[in-house]
Amino acid sequence: RAPLSKEGGRRCSQSSELVEKPHGREKPHKCLECGKGFSQSLKLTEHQRVHSGEKPYKCSECGKRFQTSSSLLVHQRSHKEERPFCCPDCRKGFQQNSKLTIHQRIHTGERPYKCGECGKSFSQSSILTKRQRRH
Repeated sequence: RAPLSKEGGRRCSQSSELVEKPHGREKPHKCLECGKGFSQSLKLTEHQRVHSGEKPYKCSECGKRFQTSSSLLVHQRSHKEERPFCCPDCRKGFQQNSKLTIHQRIHTGERPYKCGECGKSFSQSSILTKRQRRH
């Protein structure tokens, strides 16, 4: 694990390591409930909890339950204020890499989500969805 530093009250790692995920992998493990495919049987098992509502992972700090161990780990960071994903532009730290990606669009000006109705672009898919409901 990379060393952590405190910047503006937020912890973030000095070095960032991005793991590239291979695209186009086969997805032989299919959910019988909805048909969604997965490349790993473990991912299918985790997905099936969406349908069953099972939450086998429990936070020892607050008792909140989660469907996946990774969701529990992200949650546990909130108790520690751990922010291992750090913006290289402003050093702001985040608990999740996906939140860092959204934040970085502030610096780049990227707006990848375009409304087909009015042509306006947005930095987050959730903002586009809200806009589409207004049309």
